[in-house]
Amino acid sequence: MNADGNASSRANPWLTRLPILVGAHLVGTLNVVSVLAMAPVISEQFDLTATQFGLFVTAYYGAQAMGSLPAGAMTDRFGVGRSLVGGHVLMAISAVVISLATSYHQCVAAMFLMGIGYSLNNPSTARGVFDWFPAKRRGFAMGIKQVGVPAGGILAAANGALVTVIPWQTIMFAISGLIAINGILCIYLIRFHKPVPRDQRKNPTAHIGEILRSRNSHCFSIANGLLNIGQTNFFGFLTLFLTEAARASQPIAGLAMGVAQTASFFARLYWGALSDKLVGRRVVMCNYICGAAALFLAAMIWVEPGWRLWFGMGLVLALGITIASFAPVAQAVAVEMVDPRLAASSMGYTMVGIHIGGMIGPVIFGWVADNWGGFNSAWLVTAGLVAAGVVILAFWFREGPVKT
Repeated sequence: MNADGNASSRANPWLTRLPILVGAHLVGTLNVVSVLAMAPVISEQFDLTATQFGLFVTAYYGAQAMGSLPAGAMTDRFGVGRSLVGGHVLMAISAVVISLATSYHQCVAAMFLMGIGYSLNNPSTARGVFDWFPAKRRGFAMGIKQVGVPAGGILAAANGALVTVIPWQTIMFAISGLIAINGILCIYLIRFHKPVPRDQRKNPTAHIGEILRSRNSHCFSIANGLLNIGQTNFFGFLTLFLTEAARASQPIAGLAMGVAQTASFFARLYWGALSDKLVGRRVVMCNYICGAAALFLAAMIWVEPGWRLWFGMGLVLALGITIASFAPVAQAVAVEMVDPRLAASSMGYTMVGIHIGGMIGPVIFGWVADNWGGFNSAWLVTAGLVAAGVVILAFWFREGPVKT
């Protein structure tokens, strides 16, 4: 039964389908961030250097960069439910593998598999929102599904404390169970798939080709990669910056991370709902959010020990509202800027740029901080890259058709 049948009329997507999409992001984020939160314990057990553990992150984001575009094309061809079920299977297996790993190389392989599994999440959940919600409510729905990300991050942070009393392998095995439960729920979404007429069906590679021939898609993917450098560097270096440059205590630095995640939880809802008043012009709102974020990132150079630490906490709140929360608006733009049959492929290609930005951003920040003026220069370079992304969206990108 598809979305045009009786199932659609009986099932409210806000109450039946959207919670499953939120759950997909929650368990996927819980999976990877739990590994990062438990990094000291895992590193000690396998006697890892910082560089070796860093390869965990590289393997994860590299897999997502490789998998996102094919994942989007597969979703456009085979549907949201089937893609999400496949992604959950891979994520659950990855959690089991890492919980049973006896060597470093097995852990890296598990992180790569984890990234491939999660690469199916964004294209498929974005496609679900596109198919099941009208344009005038789509941004709010996108914001709701995206709160699964900070919610998963908050739960994962708790695992960083729980690991002191429960073995990390047990925690990862339990997470695999949660992923499996949500994966079973995803089977329900298969009934809402809108099959492509037989005479219009194409091989997923054909969808990829269409997206790669679009100059607009290239602009949007590159711009989002630059914007994600701002988000990745903000979260990746926040606690280190506050403890080393601003002489904050570890509890204060942890509080700052919690403030940013909590602000992002609510801001994603607000920006998504507000963007529904700008259907067809959502990118303008995205530019304002990220333009303000570039200024806030640059202002981090004024954070110092003493009273300016509290100025820094204000910036953390502002950046949690801006650079950490533009995703619902950007994802709505991504699925609306192409022909409806290519919505997931467009989201997948956007995610390629985002993940590449997530891979190179910390490397740039770290190199600048070490070799070219410390944290102040690194924040200014990050702000400049975010501003470059805004410029691309403002002058070279044009929003495409919107399905109402």
